[in-house]
Amino acid sequence: MQADVALRTLGSSPRPQRVSPAAPENEAALSEEEKRLAASLMRVNHSGEVCAQALYQGQALTAKKVSMQADMEAAASEEIDHLAWCEQRIKELGSHTSVLNPLWYGLSFGIGAGAGAISDRLSLGFVAATEEQVCKHLNGHLSELPEADNKSRAIVEQMIEDEEAHRASALRNGGLPFPSPLKAAMGLVAKAMTESSSRV
Repeated sequence: MQADVALRTLGSSPRPQRVSPAAPENEAALSEEEKRLAASLMRVNHSGEVCAQALYQGQALTAKKVSMQADMEAAASEEIDHLAWCEQRIKELGSHTSVLNPLWYGLSFGIGAGAGAISDRLSLGFVAATEEQVCKHLNGHLSELPEADNKSRAIVEQMIEDEEAHRASALRNGGLPFPSPLKAAMGLVAKAMTESSSRV
């Protein structure tokens, strides 16, 4: 089952449960440079969602409580919308998803499974800390995206809202708050992923 999820995440276009926030927005006349920039940022966001799928699936696999396993699988299902929206937008911009996604999936799955194996509280704390990092990156992307690219902006804004809800839910359900030094270390790892995914 885990292999099937991985293949569907990495090898096929996922089907979102919600209509893309970009759908009501008109396509702007972007320059080639603006398209390349927007595609690069959305490629990073797509890779982040690949990581989220793997992280949640890994945590669900090793979760101690059945309720915890169900919560992780539900969160992964919600993240599929983000994955699909980003992929669709990347295609509209005439670009491609990152070739490094299989690597990010494998690493994230291992981290998620490891956190879940230690304890559910640690696993939830990792979700909260990860979503906090994701929101920071997404807010940064909002400032970098071309001003006229309302479609990409609408997707990122909805992603921020959803990720913040996941962070709050993880803490509310007993997630262990991570100390600042650990969050800083996670930020460095995330930076390595974003820098590489933005290019290839």
